[in-house]
Amino acid sequence: MDNEKVLRENKMGVLPIAPLLAGMAVPMMISMLVQAFYNVVDSIFVARISENALSAVSLAFPLQNIMIALGGGTALGMNAILSRALGEGDRDMVDRSANTGIFLFILSAIVCALIGIFATRPFFLLMTDVAEIVEYGVDYASICLIFSFGIFFQFCFERLLQSTGKTNLAMITQLVGAIINIILDPILIFGLLGMPRLGVSGAAIATVAGQIIAAIVAIIINGRTNHEVRISIKKIRWDTFVAKRIYTIGLPSILMQSVGSVMNFCLNRILISFSTTATAVFGAYFKLQSFIFMPIFGLNNGMVPIIAYNVGAKKPGRVKRTITLSIVAAVSIMAVGTLAFEFLPKTLLGFFAASEEMLAIGIPALRIIATHFIIAGFCIITNSVCQAIGNPAHSLFISICRQLVVLIPAAWLLSKTGILNLVWLAFPIAEIASLILCLIFLKKTMKSVASK
Repeated sequence: MDNEKVLRENKMGVLPIAPLLAGMAVPMMISMLVQAFYNVVDSIFVARISENALSAVSLAFPLQNIMIALGGGTALGMNAILSRALGEGDRDMVDRSANTGIFLFILSAIVCALIGIFATRPFFLLMTDVAEIVEYGVDYASICLIFSFGIFFQFCFERLLQSTGKTNLAMITQLVGAIINIILDPILIFGLLGMPRLGVSGAAIATVAGQIIAAIVAIIINGRTNHEVRISIKKIRWDTFVAKRIYTIGLPSILMQSVGSVMNFCLNRILISFSTTATAVFGAYFKLQSFIFMPIFGLNNGMVPIIAYNVGAKKPGRVKRTITLSIVAAVSIMAVGTLAFEFLPKTLLGFFAASEEMLAIGIPALRIIATHFIIAGFCIITNSVCQAIGNPAHSLFISICRQLVVLIPAAWLLSKTGILNLVWLAFPIAEIASLILCLIFLKKTMKSVASK
């Protein structure tokens, strides 16, 4: 079958939307759940070292989020451009998008390595003067950042598979990375099977090892199966036109994730004024909520190429159907997560060897924060719709308003009462503001689809 015929018959343009979305999104949701699981396992083992170790890993999140921001945003842009080019039958743009994307991931890895070398210690000293937390944090974050090429190549080659509808194969690579991490965590942290006891550093090494191996597997699978994308070492270079198109869509996502880092940093500064245990609770919450949010992001990964492809193929009915089903699925998942956080907070925190103080802070925290989950599910999907269709500025505006204009000021003002439980109310307050903006921008975006 020739290349043009393959492009015309891509399943994203012809299969019924419900089974298509399920077929593309469910494998990604499963793999995201596995990733959430190994992230939680990572912290569960670290918590067994000490509460300070858990606090250090929690405080490291803004630095780790830089990698996620660069990788996720660049991947989103590459994914959307490539999928749209497939829908339009533009073979040259398909290849240029892939090869330029690989080059951009290499640049991102270099940037993060430099941050890991020069910025980790100043960052932790800015957060706390507890020496043990600083040392744990520097060890953990510097390893993750210096060896970030693993996560960036994993992002890149998994998204190339997703862009052409091969989400089952992308799931395999993520499962490989997760399993490697889960196996190595206890071995390296506690020195099992004759290995040295590396503590927090062992958790970081297990993480980057899983990412690197997953990246290698993704590269091999692409080379053997992804014939709709032609990768050439000679063509992996800067392409101004393609890079601009990728970052037109991806940069708002990068900035949104970076805004998340700023939010996390500021909120940790507010919480640590109450106690280091409060930051440990916040870190535990972030790990636990990934079980709820990561499947939504997996749903996004399946949804975006379908929307982008059908926008390129000028099939607005399929675009609208995809959006509707995605919103229903996201809200349903979030409803389950809300029930878990409301009725099982003590059980969830128990996984982190929670002390009585941590339970006293954490149980009401989880219950209060979880009240915004259902709204968040709707907002996440609508933000991704704006990005996929080509209105990424809407998503950026919503993210900035939610996290910097509303959440942080609300948390700061509520902290002035001296009542820690009131600080957690900043989450539902911010999500209500986000919902209002999402409804406005979704209406505008759908009108854009109709006009196209």
